[in-house]
Amino acid sequence: MTNVAAATTQLTNQLIDAAVKELNSLGIMNGYADQSMGEHRAISRAELASLVYKTFNLESKTGENVELTDVNPNAWYAPYASKLVELGIMQANDGQFNPQSQVSDAELEQVVSKAMQRDVKSVHHWMSTFYSENGSATRGESAVLLQTARQAIPSDQAQIQSVRSLNAITLVVTFDKPLTAADEVFAKAQTDFAFSGGLTLTNMPRLKTGSIATYIVPTSVQNAAETYSLTYKGQDAGSFEGSDTKLNMTTASQVTNDTFEIEALQEHGVVDYGYIISAYSGGRGANAFVLNDQEQAGGKTYQIISSMQARQVVITPEGGEPIVGKYVPFTQSTDGKQEPKFRLPEGQTLQSGVKYTVSSDWANIDNASFTARSFDALEVASAKAVSETSIEVTLAQDPGDELFSGRNVTLTSPSGDVLTATYKYSSRKGATGVFDLVNDGKLTPDTTYTLNPVGDWSVASSVIVTP
Repeated sequence: MTNVAAATTQLTNQLIDAAVKELNSLGIMNGYADQSMGEHRAISRAELASLVYKTFNLESKTGENVELTDVNPNAWYAPYASKLVELGIMQANDGQFNPQSQVSDAELEQVVSKAMQRDVKSVHHWMSTFYSENGSATRGESAVLLQTARQAIPSDQAQIQSVRSLNAITLVVTFDKPLTAADEVFAKAQTDFAFSGGLTLTNMPRLKTGSIATYIVPTSVQNAAETYSLTYKGQDAGSFEGSDTKLNMTTASQVTNDTFEIEALQEHGVVDYGYIISAYSGGRGANAFVLNDQEQAGGKTYQIISSMQARQVVITPEGGEPIVGKYVPFTQSTDGKQEPKFRLPEGQTLQSGVKYTVSSDWANIDNASFTARSFDALEVASAKAVSETSIEVTLAQDPGDELFSGRNVTLTSPSGDVLTATYKYSSRKGATGVFDLVNDGKLTPDTTYTLNPVGDWSVASSVIVTP
């Protein structure tokens, strides 16, 4: 007899019945010999394997062959159990699948997340009406989750259902299905999303954590009150009004002799999109969270900073001419801080003692002025080759921020040959960052190179690199 799980569910019988009926009609979920569907029984691992296999059409997927020592090859669930273990979706320690064991809510969450390759926080959000820390999942609860998960399977036929402007550089676009990975790629998305009025996509669309198919879409700066039309893959996708809402940033401050940053604070209701999109959810850990369709969480409404790629601001010295500062890639939300950085044109520096004011057509900055001071250059302490095309550069001390970003070094051989390496974004761990050779350059074995920073961002005292 199958045990009945603890009654922790907040689901209505109507929702459970509807999900069970839908999965049954699709041939995904079958009943018992007594004609019942057993929706309130605890689901077994064997039953879950069958449901997941059929929901996500895993028949054609391939993985590593496994031998399940406690599964009879003739058992009805054998092909499902084997396939899910092969694909790494379900576990079998020492070959033991334990087909009749009950499935906990935590295991259900992990299995569905792996099967659909979606972040765990989204799946957890979909389970919020019945999830219990120590509870066993029922067949009915599993059916409700899988009914939702089926809607979240990516499709190359996805169509836009709605579009609205969130702020001057951000749209919220909802599709009927999530986009495929291929359709999310920036180069393709740039072609697929076509706007009127000269508006452009500035980075790839990003799926919101917890949503079925709602995306944060960054654009160039919109003209307030202008009506824009949007087509997607050549099909009319509706229109929207440009927003005059600027992002509320708090403080502009200098971080190096040629770089400054603009801070934003979550406690002020401004969140970087990295904390609320599915792609980054796992890496943000407990700091990641879910915003509802009104951009709310915990009773607070948030502004969303979308991708800073291609953004720029104007920085004006007191009594001088305005200078355009360009965004430094991958610096908008690092080390737990929301502080996108901007850099002066190459060769220019902030002059010590001069007051500078930062302005923007996409942000309001409460404390927009600072008086520049002179910063010591970062000191390169050591460098070593990690491959024929990459080196690790270690500073004398941890900069505590992404100050490597956008920087280059040269490597000079005894014969005078010079190679250039550029920082690999987001590779820094403490004081060490990875630099990749450019232009198909390769280090020559048994050759000693002398490293020199390009520009004044750093100094290096006879740092030697040996492959």
